[in-house]
Amino acid sequence: MQKLTKAVKLAYGIGDLGGNLFFTVMGFYLLYYLTNVVGLAAGLAGSALMIGKAWDAVTDPAVGYVSDRTRSRWGRRRPYMFVGAILLAFSMVAMFTAPAAGQMGLFLYVTLMYCVLNTAYTLVNIPYGAMTPELTDDFHERTVVNGYRMSFAVVGTFIGAGAVLPIVSGLGGGPRGWMIMGAVMGVIMAATTLIVVLGVKEGTRAKESGPQRNIIASYIDVLGMKTFLTALIPWSLHITGVNIIQASLLYYFRYIYGNEAGFQIALPILLASAILCIPLWVRISRHIGKKKSYNTGMLIFAGSVLLFFLFGHQFGMWFSFVIMAVGGVGFATQYVMPYSILPDVVEYDYSETGVRREGVFYGMWTFISKLGQALGIAASGWILTAFGYRETVAGAATAVQPDSALTGIRLLVGPVPAFLFVCGVIVLHFYPITGERYAQIMTRIKLREAAAVPPRPEAENT
Repeated sequence: MQKLTKAVKLAYGIGDLGGNLFFTVMGFYLLYYLTNVVGLAAGLAGSALMIGKAWDAVTDPAVGYVSDRTRSRWGRRRPYMFVGAILLAFSMVAMFTAPAAGQMGLFLYVTLMYCVLNTAYTLVNIPYGAMTPELTDDFHERTVVNGYRMSFAVVGTFIGAGAVLPIVSGLGGGPRGWMIMGAVMGVIMAATTLIVVLGVKEGTRAKESGPQRNIIASYIDVLGMKTFLTALIPWSLHITGVNIIQASLLYYFRYIYGNEAGFQIALPILLASAILCIPLWVRISRHIGKKKSYNTGMLIFAGSVLLFFLFGHQFGMWFSFVIMAVGGVGFATQYVMPYSILPDVVEYDYSETGVRREGVFYGMWTFISKLGQALGIAASGWILTAFGYRETVAGAATAVQPDSALTGIRLLVGPVPAFLFVCGVIVLHFYPITGERYAQIMTRIKLREAAAVPPRPEAENT
């Protein structure tokens, strides 16, 4: 079992600071920017973001598969991360620089730029995630590594949540402020990725692989694995629910409480609670397992958002701060548990097939989750439109929202994501890999490698 130095854990972990900075800026602010600064209709904005996410989902499996088959002096993953980091910095500026155009012109520009931006993120994120199983094969060490990673992820979310509006407002609050904010965030994303490229060498385990199957057969294989599906489906449902909350929370504070600044207090409370609880959940998972820890956390989070829906508009903003603190306790598991579960599935597949295909798994993992995100983002825009939300153009007076729009906003931060969280918990209940099962998997791998057992063409559907 391979142990990692603290320097490697830190260098690898910091990569997700930029990754979650991207996730936060896109999730919390992009739809708001398009409807309230650019003036794009909410339905068109949601559709543009859905198309961009759908494109993002298509590119994920391709990048994962290609990186699995890449051989270079820099390894399989890092060349793509280097190119993606540079492209990410430039495309962040373009995304937040909207031209003067009509609704259809804006829609086409936003769609194109979002596709380019997501391509850059894919070049970084898929190879980065696929490095995890290559760093260590220790069951608990992977949870520790992902603890480092997700601690930095929460820091990235903190920066995105706390710095975006101050940067924008400090520069006048108009389109120029948003463009400079995009540039600042893009540089941070690129820099943290380059630290991984320069500071983390890919493990030798990446070379332990049998014959590779073609891309279609590879993805059919992994989608036929019940073990993988029982981890993939919950992750997709949970990330979709989180994405809906992200897209809607700023609207809640602006229009339900009439206090946009309160968002800048509530969100750090949520994230502080989450980052403080990550080490706690790492310890808890050693005793009750990753699956039970993940399910317990998401049920806490689901209960929190339902309480927010029921009482948040009645009890005032102080109540939202309490809910954020409680919800963060459960939300912490969404940061660390999925990414410590997936490497175990990769080892299960290798024990069955003799083929190392981390990129395929991480590509499909992100592909399915981003399809869910695409639907979640689009649904947020569609629901706002359906409930009568009125867009605001930069420089114009803030639109007054009808009661129906306020109801739509409340639904988007309460029952809708809570339903997705509970569905994910139900599916994850059937995930079979425990600590004991993982030990059996690793024993089988050692026996296979020692005896040079010929790999089977497909994994078992277990």
